[in-house]
Amino acid sequence: MLSVIIPTDGLEQPAVATLAALVPGAAAGIIREVLLVDRSGSSVIERVADIAGCRFLASEGTRAAALAAGARQARSPWLMFLHAGAVLDSSWIEETTQFINGVSNSGRARAGIFRYARSPYAETRFSDGIKFLARMISGPSAVQGLLIARDHYDRLGGYRPDSSRSEARLLRRLGRSSRTMLRSRIMVA
Repeated sequence: MLSVIIPTDGLEQPAVATLAALVPGAAAGIIREVLLVDRSGSSVIERVADIAGCRFLASEGTRAAALAAGARQARSPWLMFLHAGAVLDSSWIEETTQFINGVSNSGRARAGIFRYARSPYAETRFSDGIKFLARMISGPSAVQGLLIARDHYDRLGGYRPDSSRSEARLLRRLGRSSRTMLRSRIMVA
């Protein structure tokens, strides 16, 4: 049903945190595969993928190139893009299933974006308030994850490997009318 693509930079801890939040989704049968796309060239993420039962891809270049490589290799009709270190709350499984079924039954192309949540352990700073205002004005950011049907992703042109702002470009191409802010929260380190 769903392929999860996670670009990594060779760091084990953020990748493991994200994978741990996905385990209940795999047990529920919503996740068909997880692809760890590493840009660092080290063997750390390859070992993590092997232990966790994920597919490993090596990629060079930008994060967008890694995301595009993962999307090309994904086997499922639905794609979920998450940054390493992003942790979904426990309600994501039921809501994602409902979202996918609703979009499939409606025939209207839509994408889902998870609601941003700060870590409860992070210290509050003045800059956090400014970032909050920026999110309110500019809309969602790529760190909030993206849930999208493969055919809709392809129609929009997907992530362009040669573009440095490819993630923001895809979110803009979605526009407000074809994206849904999901209730499930995503905590970003």
